[in-house]
Amino acid sequence: MKHLAGADPELILLNSHYRELERIPLSDMSRKEINELVQKLGFYRKEKPDSPVPKEFQLAPARPPPGSEGAKGERAAESKGAEGGEL
Repeated sequence: MKHLAGADPELILLNSHYRELERIPLSDMSRKEINELVQKLGFYRKEKPDSPVPKEFQLAPARPPPGSEGAKGERAAESKGAEGGEL
């Protein structure tokens, strides 16, 4: 990553093929809000900086690109959860 002086901070989510999925502006968020956001997005927090990342989290929170078959299934599951249906 390259620091761009004067650029607003943003979290850039990439899929496992390094394609950009989403940009989330961070400039109006506190550190606590950013920490909550990354946990909500499914990022794994290591116990110590040199701790290994479990295999099931190594590609997490990679999501399928918008409009793909995987994204459609993901949205359907999210909407079921929002309606109180089974997850």
